[in-house]
Amino acid sequence: MSEEQKEVKQEKTTDIETNWFESVDSFHKLQLKEDLLRGIYGYGFEKPSPIQQCGIIPIIKGKDTIAQAQSGTGKTATFSIATLQVIDTSSPHTQALILAPTRELAQQTITVIMYLGEFLKVSAYACTGGTDPKEDRKRLREGVQVVVGTPGRVLDLIQKKTLVTDHLKLFILDEADEMLGRGFKDQINKIFQNLPHDIQVALFSATMAPEILEITKQFMRDPATILVKNDDLTLDGIKQFYIALDKEEWKFDTLVELYNNIEIAQAIIYCNTKKRVDELRDKLIEKNMTVSAMHGEMDQQNRDLIMKEFRTGTSRVLITTDLLSRGIDIHQVNLVINYDLPLKKESYIHRIGRSGRFGRKGVAINFVVPADAKFLKETEKYYQTQIVEMPLDVSQIYE
Repeated sequence: MSEEQKEVKQEKTTDIETNWFESVDSFHKLQLKEDLLRGIYGYGFEKPSPIQQCGIIPIIKGKDTIAQAQSGTGKTATFSIATLQVIDTSSPHTQALILAPTRELAQQTITVIMYLGEFLKVSAYACTGGTDPKEDRKRLREGVQVVVGTPGRVLDLIQKKTLVTDHLKLFILDEADEMLGRGFKDQINKIFQNLPHDIQVALFSATMAPEILEITKQFMRDPATILVKNDDLTLDGIKQFYIALDKEEWKFDTLVELYNNIEIAQAIIYCNTKKRVDELRDKLIEKNMTVSAMHGEMDQQNRDLIMKEFRTGTSRVLITTDLLSRGIDIHQVNLVINYDLPLKKESYIHRIGRSGRFGRKGVAINFVVPADAKFLKETEKYYQTQIVEMPLDVSQIYE
């Protein structure tokens, strides 16, 4: 597909119109289970984000729901909290099924659910490709209340009657725009056909392609629709800087200088190509810097190991492509560096949203060569935000 065709395809999206206006300004007002509230506050949440303020209510009231909001806005917690409120934790049956486009995002969602549901004693499990199906069969036989998975593995488990759908009452499709773009449409249709006819459906997406809206017409009943617009998004917790560089070749030395002068809890460095990720990792290692790298061409076992090391803090600096720009929440990430600016404005918030998650403070630093200047200005305007020049005294950036 040519770049021109890709651009045309990307333009075939539409915003939904909000028809649900009930919202709350605190988690307490949602009248949630007491043990769920304990989990929410224990996870570090203080007040709900815009999508959480209005997106949790219709799901817990039993309504089909379509929510459109960019990644980085708290969508995963929105449907995780709603799921935990809806399921009966005294029953061993599988009651909620959540589909995600990548293994990493499925694992992330499981982590969020387990943390939020800590005091509910919820059982949740991820069924994804690249893992042993025998383990899936074993865990599902033992009883799992919430299943999160990727479409291929979930469909296979349903067709083999390993994943029993009889008791499902809630189905959630996460990052639907990304999933349909990856060609999962047929698998998702087949999964829908194996679900109870009266199942409640909730769909979360950053953009609304016509294909998504077609699916909603087939399987959803009078859905509550919620659109969180770009100007509703908050980047308040993230300080954004740029470093102007005359030449592409100057980026590496600038990165080394930052590495040596900035206090880093954990950082993610974004590059636009897998080749660039590998090259940057190798050059930094040559400088005796401890970094790890991850992209889509690595095998799943390797990717899992790298993510585990990064989550536990064994590795503090991770170089990656946009593979990790969606939905990944690692608490200690306080710095995102766009070594390459993203190719699309929408990807900018996905990336920098990895720092400063849910009100925590974070910093984003953008390396800008002359060819990037226009893109940076357009991004500022698009998100109605400010990206300021990096101060000479880098110690000031966290103040």
